[in-house]
Amino acid sequence: MSKQLEVFRENLEDFASKHKSEIKKNAQFRRQFQEMCAAIGVDPLASGKGFWSVLGIGDFYYELGVQIVEVCLATNYKNGGLITLEELRSRLIASRGRAKKHQDITNEDLLAAVKKLRIFGNGFTVVPISKGKWLVQSVPGELNMDQTLVLQKASGLGTAWVSVSVLTSDLGWTEIRAENALNHMVREGLAWVDSQEPKETLYWFPSMFAECVSA
Repeated sequence: MSKQLEVFRENLEDFASKHKSEIKKNAQFRRQFQEMCAAIGVDPLASGKGFWSVLGIGDFYYELGVQIVEVCLATNYKNGGLITLEELRSRLIASRGRAKKHQDITNEDLLAAVKKLRIFGNGFTVVPISKGKWLVQSVPGELNMDQTLVLQKASGLGTAWVSVSVLTSDLGWTEIRAENALNHMVREGLAWVDSQEPKETLYWFPSMFAECVSA
């Protein structure tokens, strides 16, 4: 079995060498190649002698990673360092140009590139907020479970905001627990306070504004 896997790895490397240009340009090709690698336990994003680095394909993800950093830094002042993967993708496509190879960037490409950025510590992480939806966090410090649940609730409601009453009724939290989580997110710049609502204070998440507008 091990000999068969070794032969398959060699064939896979030969395939990658022959189709290097197509893999770099075509998102579907990249996805299929990643799936083939995963099937035999090869991490195509591994450092050192990984397929990407040996064949130069890693340059694609490093370049994409640099552009992700640029977008995150440019939007940090208004979203507190949280941006949806979809908004990140839209901004990247707008900045990369109109060529098809620039437009054909997938969520899988972005997630792979963010994985590369982990070498800089916990400043870049991916936060799952619902099925098929992620937030990219670009500031140091991990979100705790309560803060993640707050973001998931705001995304699930499709409103970009939550309130203490929403968290207590939907999540079964006490008011103190809800207030602690929300106040911490406000201090970190992840949430904005809206005290103009007559019934209760609303907590808005600017990282989800674009998602709600397009919904």
